Amino acid sequence: MQETAWRTGFVFEELYLWHHTGAAAGVMPPGLAVEPGQHVESPEAKRRFRNLLEVSGLSDSLQRLRAEPVDESYLARFHTRDYIQCIKELSAAGGGDAGVLTPFGRGSFDIALLSAGGTRRAVEAVIAGQVRNAYALVRPPGHHAERDRGRGFCLFGNIALAAMHARAQLGVGRVAIVDWDVHHGNGTEQAFYEERDVLTVSTHQDRLFPRDSGDVASNGAGAGAGYNMNVPLPPGSGEGAYIAAFERVVIPALQRFKPELIMVASGFDAGGLDPMGRMQLHSDSYRRLTAILMAAANDLCNGRLVFSHEGGYSPWQAPYCGLAVMEELSGVRTRIVDPFLEMVQGWGQQGLQPHQSLAIDAAIPLLDRL
Repeated sequence: MQETAWRTGFVFEELYLWHHTGAAAGVMPPGLAVEPGQHVESPEAKRRFRNLLEVSGLSDSLQRLRAEPVDESYLARFHTRDYIQCIKELSAAGGGDAGVLTPFGRGSFDIALLSAGGTRRAVEAVIAGQVRNAYALVRPPGHHAERDRGRGFCLFGNIALAAMHARAQLGVGRVAIVDWDVHHGNGTEQAFYEERDVLTVSTHQDRLFPRDSGDVASNGAGAGAGYNMNVPLPPGSGEGAYIAAFERVVIPALQRFKPELIMVASGFDAGGLDPMGRMQLHSDSYRRLTAILMAAANDLCNGRLVFSHEGGYSPWQAPYCGLAVMEELSGVRTRIVDPFLEMVQGWGQQGLQPHQSLAIDAAIPLLDRL
């Protein structure tokens, strides 16, 4: 095997940072009673993530993977032609909103094609054995995008489309998608809700966004009955709750499903300093979760593991969470110490709490349906 096959692949394109979400008060459009400011889904956290990889020296140990834009027929595997055309026309005319809280500017359609292409490239490299595993630091994100509308900053379903591509073009039979973003992966759920060859598992803050999705009872339908799993966690959950959710539900689900590829919708907005969530994770939490998934991938699918970036809106903490994941994936520890780690680790109730344990246990019966 080539030397590069033992390295971690990394996708990033400067153009991802040029996707423009406009002025806002967090996520709220400005108006006479809402002073304009910076939209929460700005390039800042992603740029700092990329820069920290450079400053730490870790980027020298990664295999650079270049993204190429997908075409409209690739998008049409999931999205409707009318929706694709709508985003294309709005983008050319200066921008608009893709549906629900998803503003974008001129040229964002083309950047979104490149974003979907970045996740595709990461999957292709892992399946071809060019790299051991891969992380696609793409933007705009994708796990909220539905068939015919954008939601929650997401234009097109990057990870859902790449999973479809792996099955249709790369000879992959079963794909498992684990979503640890603090928000429910509703778009990915919709894409595979009636499919039995794609397992979707989402751990998220209960009823944060979207409020109308992500319940335990949403467990797939038709041929896909049992193959969509949600683990909604109470606000305030820390590392103990997440580790328990993975040990009791996520990993047993993967072991029963036996995927040929594991994909991760990687959002860092469950971090304790994130403005969009109310959870308590820190960089070592993400390091531990990554190690758990790597062990599962090694046992089940020859190490095939692909991360695609989603949320994470703290420009201070999110880059250190990303660095921890990249260190774990690559097996290279850098000299960088997370300056926020000790503070967040020391917060009260980081360990598993009784009410959190009950919430996790509510999802365990779902394993019997796989």
